[in-house]
Amino acid sequence: MPERNIEFGKYGAHGIKGHEAVARQLDALAGYIATPVTVRRGLQARLHYLTRTAHALDAARAAGLSVTDRTLRAWQAGTRTPSRKNLARVEQAYRIVRRENVARYLTARLNREGRGTRVEVHPVNQSRVDRPRQRAVEFRTMNVRRWDRIVAAWAAGDERELDEAWVDQVVDLGSQWGQYEYVTTIGFAA
Repeated sequence: MPERNIEFGKYGAHGIKGHEAVARQLDALAGYIATPVTVRRGLQARLHYLTRTAHALDAARAAGLSVTDRTLRAWQAGTRTPSRKNLARVEQAYRIVRRENVARYLTARLNREGRGTRVEVHPVNQSRVDRPRQRAVEFRTMNVRRWDRIVAAWAAGDERELDEAWVDQVVDLGSQWGQYEYVTTIGFAA
């Protein structure tokens, strides 16, 4: 695409890709368990979420939680403690299953029956850029009406598709949409 930045940060600007900021905001809206998985309470909450129904357990296994039922029961009872590697697997499986579970709800809330959601785009931080090289990039708002592709890519963990879906929405900002490929933050609510 012609407006894509090739050497972002060359003169000192700092920020993150727009799709990464959208993914962070969607993660915040997903409402993950706040207690870390390394704490017993956090581990128990995640295991309960992943094993409360047969469908949830199947989804957890599909997401990479490949321990036996006996091991899961021992972890839940507290008689055995998972290794760091297994704690990471539990966390990863929990996040994948949670994303899949809330994706449909988030899509409906963000689309709002075709009315869409107002999105705030905060431009890159140019405080480290020399004065003559700073660009005039202002705070922008836009209304995103089609969230289906964005949320589906986020739920699937497909970063490339999420980037493409987000760029398709940012193009609505006009001829200078490339200035908002990298941002400080993106805000919206559902």
